[in-house]
Amino acid sequence: MNTRILTTLAAGALLAATAACGGQSLDDDNTSAGTGSAAPANVVLDPAPTEEKAADVINAITPDKDLAAKAAPSLKGGVLKVVSSMGYPPMELFASDGKTAIGFDPALARAIARKLGVKVTITDEEFNSQIPGVLTGRYDFVISSMTDTPERQGQVTFVDYVRAGAGMLVKSGNPAGITGPKDLCGKTVSVVDNGSSMELAEDYAADCEKSGGKSVNVLKFPGDQEALLQVSGGRAQASLTDFVVAASKAADPKLAVDAVPLDGTESPWGIGMKPDNKVLIESVKGALDSLIQSGEYAKLLKAWNLEKLAVQSAVVNGGK
Repeated sequence: MNTRILTTLAAGALLAATAACGGQSLDDDNTSAGTGSAAPANVVLDPAPTEEKAADVINAITPDKDLAAKAAPSLKGGVLKVVSSMGYPPMELFASDGKTAIGFDPALARAIARKLGVKVTITDEEFNSQIPGVLTGRYDFVISSMTDTPERQGQVTFVDYVRAGAGMLVKSGNPAGITGPKDLCGKTVSVVDNGSSMELAEDYAADCEKSGGKSVNVLKFPGDQEALLQVSGGRAQASLTDFVVAASKAADPKLAVDAVPLDGTESPWGIGMKPDNKVLIESVKGALDSLIQSGEYAKLLKAWNLEKLAVQSAVVNGGK
């Protein structure tokens, strides 16, 4: 349940500005754009950052010769130019140096680049500047926890790479036995005030009342951390949030919490590309399908504790 929204109007207004202004490149490789020629046959592929949890998986990926040959004409200078937005762990975040992109989205971008046999640059841009950057040709694709919606499909073509939704945090071992919305009836849950999780909690409370059960006691807080503390302290039996946030928290043994997905709240997140770049769209789709079939995609997800987000195949514009 991605809470970051990109409006069509905002994207259009920023289109011209993005062509002139750039974001912060997060890669040491400053290879400049070439003339559209194929990537050199002897290109040295970029190693994953040392703090990247999926580094071993990424570094073991070798190019698919057929995909690489197909993709080469659409990638200037043999470099895949990617834009994302750091600050949404575990999907996108900075390493300890404050400039290197890590997280599942950068990991998948690097994996796709290696499958296509090219180098990669990942640039940090403000969320609303990303689609304009793709449309002007500054970037080849955006991968930034972006929900594939019909509105956005009017600007970019998506290759969907995960299905993400809401989730709950409960005490380690799930002593209250909460596995879904019906288990919340008569319980206390904590949420971030005025967010999508609060609306979801209120919907669940109404459903409990309609079915004749006890309502849900909803505690509202300004941030995720305050809401989580209610579970740790025993004041709430669960905290509602985005599943990717829940998974990130659950991966920290010091917090002693488990993540529980809320089925039925999922929607696809996609890699966005310029619609007329048919060759690149097919190449990225092919690379993702190859990663899925080889099991490398599953390993990337596991490294970031995100197995629940897995898709079975690469789908183009699956958002409805």
